[in-house]
Amino acid sequence: MATEILMPALSPTMTEGALARWLKKEGDTISAGDVLAEIETDKATMEVEAVEEGILGRILVQEGTQGVSVNTPIAILVEEGEAVPESVSAAAPVKKEPEAAAPEPKVASQTPAASTPPTNRVFASPLAKRVASQKNIDLATVKGSGPNGRIVRKDVDAAAHPGTSIKGQEKAVAAAPLSSGGHKIVPHSSMRKVIAKRLAESKSTVPHFYVSVDVELDALLALRSQLNATSPAEGPDTFKLSVNDMLVKAAAVALKRIPSVNASFTDDAMIMYDDVDISVAVSIPDGLITPIVKQADKKSLKQISQETKDLVKRARAGKLKPEEFQGGTFSISNMGMYGVKDFSAIINPPQAAILAIAAGRKLPVVKGNEIAIATVMTVTLSVDHRVVDGSTAAEWLSAFRSIVESPLSLVI
Repeated sequence: MATEILMPALSPTMTEGALARWLKKEGDTISAGDVLAEIETDKATMEVEAVEEGILGRILVQEGTQGVSVNTPIAILVEEGEAVPESVSAAAPVKKEPEAAAPEPKVASQTPAASTPPTNRVFASPLAKRVASQKNIDLATVKGSGPNGRIVRKDVDAAAHPGTSIKGQEKAVAAAPLSSGGHKIVPHSSMRKVIAKRLAESKSTVPHFYVSVDVELDALLALRSQLNATSPAEGPDTFKLSVNDMLVKAAAVALKRIPSVNASFTDDAMIMYDDVDISVAVSIPDGLITPIVKQADKKSLKQISQETKDLVKRARAGKLKPEEFQGGTFSISNMGMYGVKDFSAIINPPQAAILAIAAGRKLPVVKGNEIAIATVMTVTLSVDHRVVDGSTAAEWLSAFRSIVESPLSLVI
């Protein structure tokens, strides 16, 4: 029996995605577990596996298509020797007429033809239907430009402004911020759209406040050099600690000492987390992703280092699993490698805090009655004031600074 392969929801927040690439072609035999396609979600490019066996009879959504809504049919799977339905709606079981004059074409020899939506059914995306309802537009009068004639949002927008073509509308919107020089239009990726939405929501709905402190790094840098010197030259136990690895551990230890910062706000109660799961901001071509070092307070510096390097590598390759970047109880954003003096980061909801780490710089400091040179970095804690009060934020930063400036607690 022919079945539809639907656009999967690969994360709890995913409502649409881009079909980046098909890894199977029409006519291919499919086994359960085979990787069918790559889907670009709001955070990564992920593989979609088949859950049934059969033959890939027809691809309904071509690779490169953006904004494909969750549960939209993207392909049709048929059994060996079964006819491929002419359209999406025909993917339901079809009663065969015994008096048929000629046999139905088989998958192996069939040349896929463009399917036309039946005249008694509106073939439109859920978003297009919702927008049409809001604008009182009859979808029966709208011509679809999506795959197989599917009506998408831009078709509804064009119908609402019949004097302007779809391309004309896109150019008009894109042309709004023009300067006197040249320009190019870069469409938003799924990730960029979600980043924009989440950061706008965070900044507008979460009452941020910020606390900064200067931290001396010399003792931590000395310990790092000593520990790295003990690493084997080769083999699975080889490691090379970064400053960020040690700061992740320091933040985790501080969260155990001041657990009220390791929390989230809800309308009815505070959620106080037992585990310390640190989200580490990583820059990737499309934006930002935050892989998680789980139970960072319980892991050694070597474990944190090896795990973080693996997470960052797979994050930049788009190979993280959803559970590896969704969640977390506290975030760290480190821009020290860019020489940044100081900055404030936006909270990653539902977390209550994020630590912004700037560059370490050689500065004169007063020690007793003497002036000395020390490596100093500025860190800024952004907190959700519904969860964390000012005194608690200051107490946490004080604990963090104490741990970094006396770092033996990171290894004992």
